[in-house]
Amino acid sequence: MQDITLHITDREGKTHEVLAPTDMNMNLMEVIRSYELAPEGTIGICGGMAMCASCQCYIESENELPEQSYDEEAMLAEAFHVKDNSRLGCQLFVSETLHELKITIAPEE
Repeated sequence: MQDITLHITDREGKTHEVLAPTDMNMNLMEVIRSYELAPEGTIGICGGMAMCASCQCYIESENELPEQSYDEEAMLAEAFHVKDNSRLGCQLFVSETLHELKITIAPEE
């Protein structure tokens, strides 16, 4: 499988079905930016270093995800609007395990 389907609900509540390549080492934050699903300058502010939580999203499906790293846990401990299903999009890399993943982009801080 080269492309997977993602279901991303933006901050206005509109759900987008997008294709994401599994062979480019992209993360969810980069997919959201490439499809312009959040206003420029409001997502991925730190460049994907798990240092700002601007790419926080809520996982709405049962896909098996990698464990959170220490850096991701620490950033989410300080972020706003955190829920039990919060993850940083920059820490979730596009792979076949994310096929049909449903996420909602968290509100801006």
